[in-house]
Amino acid sequence: MSQRITNAGRHGLSKAKRKEEYEERTKQAMGVLNEVSQDTTTPRNIRRAAKTAMDSLQAAGLSLGVRAANAISILDDISQDPNMPQYTRVRIWNAVSLLEAIKD
Repeated sequence: MSQRITNAGRHGLSKAKRKEEYEERTKQAMGVLNEVSQDTTTPRNIRRAAKTAMDSLQAAGLSLGVRAANAISILDDISQDPNMPQYTRVRIWNAVSLLEAIKD
């Protein structure tokens, strides 16, 4: 019986640690997206999409995995824009890469 409690305790700790890691990844992605949204050399529609993705990551009432998936969808759509500078595309891919590891 004590073995079950120990394993349950480990699982709970693992879940808390995973959540902490996901929140850190979200914060890093937010930083990248903030840089993109503030970069005046980036076309306005791309900056707007970065801001929308940031809003999606901060949406209350949704799980972290759903927020990340919504942001990835927005970023994936805009990453195909032919007017996007290469350095901005790399930043967008970096943010997507950070968010892809977040699961529910």
